[in-house]
Amino acid sequence: METTRQRIAERLRTDAATASEIAADLSLPTPTVYDHLEHVSRSVGGDEQFLVAPPTCRDCGFDGFDDPLNAPSRCPTCKSERVGEPSFVIR
Repeated sequence: METTRQRIAERLRTDAATASEIAADLSLPTPTVYDHLEHVSRSVGGDEQFLVAPPTCRDCGFDGFDDPLNAPSRCPTCKSERVGEPSFVIR
């Protein structure tokens, strides 16, 4: 039986996904997935890389968020709450 982090890593080896998509696939709360992603990112090694497509503001396009492993609640530039989630993949 695989651990939750192993299941998340296997999911990300298959295809890129947001934390919400992973949460839906694995029947987990989204905040829990973000906690696990931080650990998964540190455990990936060897020939693999943990890649993050940062969140992007849908109004102004800002993508320079400080912590790409979290979903920001609003854009620091335009204060919009229309911010897309980061997506993750292991390649």
